[in-house]
Amino acid sequence: MFHASASTLKFTEGRAVVVVADGSHSLSHRLRALREEQWPDVVITQSDLAQAFSADKPASVPLLSSWESRGKPRTPPLNRLAAYATFFATERSVATRPYRLIPVDELTPEELRRREELLRELVALRAAVEREDGTTPAQDRADRGFWYFDDRHDITIVVAQLPAGMRAAMPYSDPTQPDYVELYTYADLDALIELHGHIRALNPRSQVNFRIASNLAPDDYTTHLVLLGGVDWNLVTRELLDRVDLPITQVARHDEAEAGGFVVRDGEGHERLFAPKLGNSRGHEVLIEDVGHFYRGTNPFNHKRTVTICNGQYGRGTLGVVRALTDGRFRDRNGAYLETRFAGTDAFSILTRVQVVNGQVVTPDWNLPESRLVEWPEGPG
Repeated sequence: MFHASASTLKFTEGRAVVVVADGSHSLSHRLRALREEQWPDVVITQSDLAQAFSADKPASVPLLSSWESRGKPRTPPLNRLAAYATFFATERSVATRPYRLIPVDELTPEELRRREELLRELVALRAAVEREDGTTPAQDRADRGFWYFDDRHDITIVVAQLPAGMRAAMPYSDPTQPDYVELYTYADLDALIELHGHIRALNPRSQVNFRIASNLAPDDYTTHLVLLGGVDWNLVTRELLDRVDLPITQVARHDEAEAGGFVVRDGEGHERLFAPKLGNSRGHEVLIEDVGHFYRGTNPFNHKRTVTICNGQYGRGTLGVVRALTDGRFRDRNGAYLETRFAGTDAFSILTRVQVVNGQVVTPDWNLPESRLVEWPEGPG
């Protein structure tokens, strides 16, 4: 009987033949074997596959290399395995250069049969790998999106509390009043509401809490941390940015007469300030474009957890960064960009433009170069 963790299938003259592939890396071995051995007279490089797969969703050579790695392979999402199955179901994929992914609805009945057999095999191998890792295919992070945490551990969203002077000017923010509403005392409330519901929906088996930065308990620091807001008010954002080695520093608004911004240092020690753009409308100062900062890395308080920072120079910058990965129109493409651009990277960061039109935040599309001000680590060239 076919056993997913020990055997694979190979197509020979239209017949499925069992090929032994021992070890926990059988999926990565199989993907590499498909590319190198499926059609021995055809040279297929990782670059060839990346180009073919990009017609469906952006792919890169580092990403494919991570799936084929002999040392510590990454597990591809199900939609990528479907692309492999489609590509290797027919030699028409490599009939001309550049190689291409034949649309599924253009496959012949025989090609469809091969595709289904190969897809079942790859999914079974993937399931075996995830059983070894203690996860299940139904909990696939890549398919669910960036904000899915597949280890099921607690997630803590950290927000700042508005300064006392601002709270005093707001109705229902005084705890001695009958109509007191605690959330009215929070900064970045729109970003919190947007993100909290999204994370809870994607992680139904995880405890998802939100806390004011000044009220974090010791155990909260060791969960997956998601920090909203900049260094002006969120002291945990300030603390975390001091602990990570980033060439980006946020200048709080109260530190300068102007709106502050983000200072980026290059390898030679030169600094450049990226500041929001302000305008005037009917005698009032208005925000035209904010600068947002997105960071994902290892939690310095618990190396088995992550820390994610979404902050802006103003609240709209924070909301723009959050919406880049929650907005239904952009989250998949922005998530795919992060997966491709920062494949194999434990920590990464994007400084992004956040356009504001008639007071409304426009979700940034990170696939557009003009949306990205600075990326870290820097890409090739």
